Amino acid sequence: MSKSKVFVDNYLPALLGQAWMVVSSEFHAIVEKRGLSVLEWRVLSSFMGHKAMSITELAQKTVSKQPTITRVLQRLEQQGHVLRHSNYQGSDKRITLVSITSSGCQLVEGLLKEAELHQQGVLAPLGEEKSAMLKQILQELIERHGQNK
Repeated sequence: MSKSKVFVDNYLPALLGQAWMVVSSEFHAIVEKRGLSVLEWRVLSSFMGHKAMSITELAQKTVSKQPTITRVLQRLEQQGHVLRHSNYQGSDKRITLVSITSSGCQLVEGLLKEAELHQQGVLAPLGEEKSAMLKQILQELIERHGQNK
């Protein structure tokens, strides 16, 4: 643990932000080589394991503002990677749901494998126990402090 007296060296949000930047920038280079922006990758990968999501959910999962996600979705829809449709079965008919197409799935499938390999490389030095604990603690923080309390 750092014994620095500099505030940001021990401030949780700063540490989380720095860790995110260091770890994710390595993988972002791979994403961009595949012709996707980082945000397009985040959006498309968020669908894996989900049938459809609202734009609000996507904004939360991708840590982005809703208008930004709307613009990205417009691009991805024009490219045939996502579909937007009305929420006919839900209680609020104004909510637009978005789902990934088979084209979008194909686009991110290879990157998902690379993301998993990247994650393994990042976590391997920590060992299984610390890696599992790190993920569990982060998920708990997100649950406790997230917008869907």
